[in-house]
Amino acid sequence: MILAVDPDRLVVETAQGARSFTVEIADDPGERERGLMFREQMDDSHGMLFVFEDQREVGFWMKNTPMPLDLIFIAQDGTIKAVKQGRPFSEAVISPGAPVRFVLELKAGMAASNDIVDGDKARHRAINQAPGAAQPVQD
Repeated sequence: MILAVDPDRLVVETAQGARSFTVEIADDPGERERGLMFREQMDDSHGMLFVFEDQREVGFWMKNTPMPLDLIFIAQDGTIKAVKQGRPFSEAVISPGAPVRFVLELKAGMAASNDIVDGDKARHRAINQAPGAAQPVQD
């Protein structure tokens, strides 16, 4: 399954500057269940953003995913709570250990090579417009 590329780029604000990615949005149960299964390749600057209806504990596995991935767990306000690695075809559950609203999957190694760590902030229309999301300060 390949979803349409969202017209808005996802941006992660790191200590070393902004990092930008094109994303596919998985925001319904079927899309989230399928995710990046069976995908064998993906561009370095591309990923999939999983959007949940509310903030919750989530668990992912890589059973039918041949490509190693970075899983970036993001809270409702856009704060990155955990960066985890997924091994191809693994049935081990990958969880951040805290409730999150979004998960960004990137090709393995992209989080490290882009200096993405816990505490960084992610921005994207889907994150900014989620009910309960932190709203930008107006002057």
